[in-house]
Amino acid sequence: MKTLLDLENWNRKEHFAHFKQMEEPFFGVTVEIDCTKAYQTAKSINSSFFIFYLHKTLVAVNAIENFRYRISENEIYINDQIDASATIGREDGTFGFSLIEYHPDFKTFEQIALTEIERIQNTSGLFTRSFDNDNLIHFSAIPWINFSSITHARSFTYPDSCPKISFGKMMVNETGKKTMSMAVYVHHGLMDGIHVGQFIDTFQELMNQ
Repeated sequence: MKTLLDLENWNRKEHFAHFKQMEEPFFGVTVEIDCTKAYQTAKSINSSFFIFYLHKTLVAVNAIENFRYRISENEIYINDQIDASATIGREDGTFGFSLIEYHPDFKTFEQIALTEIERIQNTSGLFTRSFDNDNLIHFSAIPWINFSSITHARSFTYPDSCPKISFGKMMVNETGKKTMSMAVYVHHGLMDGIHVGQFIDTFQELMNQ
């Protein structure tokens, strides 16, 4: 479900009008995430760390209202729920785009994710199902690279307002602290740095629990 935003009375009406005209309305940041506690927690419950931090990402995304905004025909809609289209790798070195529905309960979400990952890994090609809605984040893990910045392949003519969140290689320092790079790219017509900061802080808090 989604609700139409009252654009005329929105305090960012002028910001939206300004940034939506740009050829590249997205901006992004890359930050270091402490994943020491989260990795320990995932392993203690015999869960995939990838699925664990994907779930925490979606919890944080759904908690920050601006991350649930999407643009359609010059209007902004507020989605009740945001799911994930995550890139899932295969043994032959290719990947496919998944659709992993969000659920606030981790164990329920884990089963949803495992089922979709298995489906992708037993198919071929990039698009293996239809994507009827844009209540998504575009999610990717690049566990081979400890990146400090990242760019995305995008068609500027395609109407896209979905946030793009990517994670890099886990690094471990001499004290045992584990960290990963996280890149967050968002449409500037829908949010500003303050909202990205709120998302990052919320996500880190969830990872520390």
